[in-house]
Amino acid sequence: MAETPPPTAPEAPAEERVPFFRNPFVWFFFVGIITITLIRPFLIFEPDPPPVLYELPAFELVDAGGRPFDNGSLEGGVHVVNFIFTRCASICPMLTHSMSSLQERYDAEKVDGIRLISISVDPEYDTPERLAAYAERHGADTSRWDFLTGGEAAVRALVVGGFKTAMEDVTPPDADLIDIAHSGHFFLVDGDGGVRGYYGVDESGLDEIFHRSRHVLKQQRKRRSGS
Repeated sequence: MAETPPPTAPEAPAEERVPFFRNPFVWFFFVGIITITLIRPFLIFEPDPPPVLYELPAFELVDAGGRPFDNGSLEGGVHVVNFIFTRCASICPMLTHSMSSLQERYDAEKVDGIRLISISVDPEYDTPERLAAYAERHGADTSRWDFLTGGEAAVRALVVGGFKTAMEDVTPPDADLIDIAHSGHFFLVDGDGGVRGYYGVDESGLDEIFHRSRHVLKQQRKRRSGS
């Protein structure tokens, strides 16, 4: 007698495939991406512009073209200011190189409204002609970067009395090269002549002044537009 084969289990119905566009998890994913993209600008923290530390006094200097440069010349812009002199053999080449780096960064990111100013602390020697030659030698874009000089008393009043920093001839009697003590910081000045801060010229200092100057510029433009 032939054996009866064991009963076979009924086949499970084939699982119905859900189109991907009807899968709720796919929709959750796309909605999440779109939501994050839309709210990202509101999640970026932008610090407040630095406050005014003190105001510059009235001053009258001249630029490398011999044109007057005074408090009114600051209006409408934000300024990064440093101090140099053309026959300096110590820190001035480094300071000028750092300022040049800022110039390149502002240009690369198409930032308008921020100007650079280098003030000579050796005004008796640094005539406008010598400053013009120095600017050309260091690749300064004079549409953005001004070099200033003037009478000894006028420069000293601005550097020492206005910026509250050093300007002192410390040249030894038997030295071949002149040496003038002055600040190695970059100062941030708004369009009203308010000093907003001073910063180092290392990589982090330059990065900070780049961003802070833009914050001050944005603040000024909002104030002037009334928004």
